[in-house]
Amino acid sequence: MVGLQKGKARRVYSLPFLQFCNPAILQSREGECNMRLMRGRRIATLVFVLASLAGAALIARPYIHGLSFVIRAADVQGTPRRIADLDTTTEREREIVIPTGRGPLRARLYEPSRSRHRAALLVSGLHPAGIDEPRLVGLARQLSGSGLAIVTPDIPELSHFEITPAITDAIEQAAGWLWSDSGLAPDGKVGMMGISFSGGLSVVAAGRPSMAGRTAFVFAFGGHDDLPRVLRYLCTGIEPPPVHQLRLEPGAAQPPVIRAPHDYGVAVMLLGLADRLVPRAQVEPLRAAVRQFLWASHLDRVDKPEADREFGALRELARRLPEPSATLLRYVNARDVVHLGPKLLPFVGSYGGAPPLSPSKSPKPSAPVFLLHGTDDNVIPAIESEYLAEDLRGHTQARLLVSGLISHAEADRPMHAGDVLQLAGFWGDLLSR
Repeated sequence: MVGLQKGKARRVYSLPFLQFCNPAILQSREGECNMRLMRGRRIATLVFVLASLAGAALIARPYIHGLSFVIRAADVQGTPRRIADLDTTTEREREIVIPTGRGPLRARLYEPSRSRHRAALLVSGLHPAGIDEPRLVGLARQLSGSGLAIVTPDIPELSHFEITPAITDAIEQAAGWLWSDSGLAPDGKVGMMGISFSGGLSVVAAGRPSMAGRTAFVFAFGGHDDLPRVLRYLCTGIEPPPVHQLRLEPGAAQPPVIRAPHDYGVAVMLLGLADRLVPRAQVEPLRAAVRQFLWASHLDRVDKPEADREFGALRELARRLPEPSATLLRYVNARDVVHLGPKLLPFVGSYGGAPPLSPSKSPKPSAPVFLLHGTDDNVIPAIESEYLAEDLRGHTQARLLVSGLISHAEADRPMHAGDVLQLAGFWGDLLSR
């Protein structure tokens, strides 16, 4: 109650909040208040738990998605595979044609049967089978099963083992068609993915003005940062020093790391440098022989009897070729990097020095870049991805994973829990872009 001025009639104001001060009804109101308070607390707790679970699910979903992909890509069987298959969709494949400035480019589309999350270009490495290479096909199918529409362009230079800026141009034009005219990228953004040498070239293409604001992510699997540095390694077996050693005082660096390079590298280099090592009349016969060797090396993985016949024919051919082609082919047949490498080394700069062939010499992309490399890669050393991550610093976000589960651009090692968990996080992040 509220009193008015002294001597006047007292008026009572019956305001709702004043009822709680009335002793007559305080006891009954107290129980009601406690019930409301307890109910409110239960509701608040329930909302908090549900929100926490929803947040955890959102955080965990990319990781689970990545783990599913790793299990399927590594062809793990049994219960893990059956569970992983629950997180996949069927895919359809069809041949398509990509119009480019130099004419139509054959390609293959892998499209998920359910709604796609993103369209991405997947470019093969140097391989005679091109887009029919079994490991590339397997990776494209697994990515499509994870919700991506994947396009694999058949760039002729890659299957002909020709390391040239035309590859980078073709990647850029194919990606431009994918975001602009394919009908597969409604938001106008695409992923760009490259294997081996095409990994670094995809990074270069993504940094060009035509792809600015059009690239959702870039992925380089066993890629390079500086092509001449890789070619020197292939000729000598000497890996470049780790990035942190570049900041040490002169004389403080450790001795160079020596790792026997894969003979495939010098064979590819000889193909491109034949015109500088043999007379003009010998160039094309030598190149044809080197291509036959590279094809036989591919057959050695899938058809050993046929590969043996091809290698036998090459040994016979080496006895008939004129010098110096005969000696060079014998080095190739014997996988003799020790003798062939020094003959190629003087031409490294002129052969691979064009800026479009190296991210280190090209404008950097603004899209996130994912770098995956095998620890013991002896075609493109894993240190190249570390240098690339360093070069990208300050330009864009770069996620680097060097894994012992991977050799050269393929997952073919025994699986260990730590490697699997790291790969799951890496792929989960990438697939969520």
